[in-house]
Amino acid sequence: MADPTISYPPEVLWALQKEPAEFEAESRLVLALNLYESGKLSSGLAAKLAGLPRVTFLFLLGQHGLSPFGEDPDELDSDLDNARRARRPQ
Repeated sequence: MADPTISYPPEVLWALQKEPAEFEAESRLVLALNLYESGKLSSGLAAKLAGLPRVTFLFLLGQHGLSPFGEDPDELDSDLDNARRARRPQ
């Protein structure tokens, strides 16, 4: 696995009150969330990038206001309404 390095000034750690390992893990998660949200990575690949099990990543999507289904809640409501109408006899 490639392990790229991003340089950052030490003041960032001080400002965030984070240890380097904690900041780096959080940065990987933020990057993975962003790439998943933009549709560039699947949830499985984003989880790998974040260094997390997929189930944990899916849980964290909800914690960050993102859908594990790749759709916003309004789209899911619309899909459910369409499915209910489709199963009613006409």
